[in-house]
Amino acid sequence: MARVKFTTDSAADIPAALREELNIQVLPFPIAMEEREYADGFDFTPEEFYDMLLAAPKTPTHAQLNPYVFLEVFEEAWREGFTHLVHTSINSKGSATCANAFQARGEFYKDHPEARDVFHIHIIDSLNYTMGYGWAVVQGARMAAQGAEPQAVVDAIQDWVDHVRVVFAPLDLRFAKKSGRISAAAAFMGEALGLKPIMTFTDGESKILSKVRGERSVVSGLAGMCKKERRADSPYLLIRGNNGEQAEKLLEACRQELGEEPALVFPIGGVISINAGPNLIGLVYRV
Repeated sequence: MARVKFTTDSAADIPAALREELNIQVLPFPIAMEEREYADGFDFTPEEFYDMLLAAPKTPTHAQLNPYVFLEVFEEAWREGFTHLVHTSINSKGSATCANAFQARGEFYKDHPEARDVFHIHIIDSLNYTMGYGWAVVQGARMAAQGAEPQAVVDAIQDWVDHVRVVFAPLDLRFAKKSGRISAAAAFMGEALGLKPIMTFTDGESKILSKVRGERSVVSGLAGMCKKERRADSPYLLIRGNNGEQAEKLLEACRQELGEEPALVFPIGGVISINAGPNLIGLVYRV
């Protein structure tokens, strides 16, 4: 009988209640802030981190997950008798973490050749961020709990990340420009004119979809884009940061445009807020 272990990293932004309910192992990125190191998503809530981030004299940094972290995870799952491990990773074009997972898989099978045909490690490069891949892990874990075959689960996760759209608007571009990880934001020149970028990721690369004037236009632009692009039978998720007022306006706009509630409203975590800023709203949906 197949036993499937689901793992991902903390940039997937899976809320704690969901990861606990579905027994998803989330590997925390280490975040360095002044003299301390924190485990993203475990040593603080997202809301606590927004305050820490804004009060920090220097922008915190985060490190990749190295091969040793993955090797330990694979060893533990093998010892516990799992037949499959499905790891869904942060965008390989923004972090070496995904490559490190592949490296660790090779090292694991070199150390345990007897495991190669009985313990299957699947690594999926999301080419995305936040619940753009976190939701796929949640749905995959639900499928497995209902008895789906491991390969069907892997295929479903891959299908979602191949067709997901994350659209977002960093309403304060300071963090995105400092981090340099959202390159399109760093090149954006419209702030003096009151323009805000609506952005996405295509094949792992950041891209500005449109430039709108003012936060009201951001809200209507995001909701309208979702209405136009979203596949009719798929859910949508709402991304929020430390700006409850704008998130609530986006929620109401989506209710009016789409005629239904989001499958989830979730806060961005530490890694995402370091790179995009906590003042952010957005949507996740399948196209």
